[in-house]
Amino acid sequence: MVTRQPATPSKIVALVLAGGAGTRMGGGKLRRLWRGRPLVTWALEAALEAPTDGVWLVTGADAALPELAPAGAGERLHTVYARDWADGLSATLRAGLEALPEDLGAALIFLADMPRIPEGVAAALVGAWRAGAVAAAPACGGVRGHPALLDRSLFGEAMLATGDRGAGTLLAGLGERLVLVPTLDDGVLFDVDTPDRLEA
Repeated sequence: MVTRQPATPSKIVALVLAGGAGTRMGGGKLRRLWRGRPLVTWALEAALEAPTDGVWLVTGADAALPELAPAGAGERLHTVYARDWADGLSATLRAGLEALPEDLGAALIFLADMPRIPEGVAAALVGAWRAGAVAAAPACGGVRGHPALLDRSLFGEAMLATGDRGAGTLLAGLGERLVLVPTLDDGVLFDVDTPDRLEA
């Protein structure tokens, strides 16, 4: 494993990317109910439970999503609006990274349409970063999933992403610099893009 320099700041936050319109769902996807609660609520809950120094929700098509945050989010939850959200996931990621504090060491990136992130996965990724990894992600059955953790040294590359790929291309090109944390729970792969996935 290639490790980062030990002088990296220790502060880490979670980013929840929730800027898209959900056109394949007919719009308003993140407000759709999954097991009785809005999709975005599940993602925010997972992010708030992660061992971080705060959660940043990046909105776009639906700027009122913070009203769906779990009870008790309080001062740990911050909101960023991605003005160019229509340009794709990369625009939402860029807006979030640009808004983060300068003393930040890393960001743990969640996708708002993934309601089944297993408990403990985020903590394992943070642990890998604190052990020296520049990036970390869970893997189930050999397939890379979410959330993904990026050291600040990678933020510049991540912000060069275009379209709807987010940090996926960056992660795919990291080779041994990316630490994959194995899990048997396929919740790290489960996203909701279509009505049939919502009913699954």
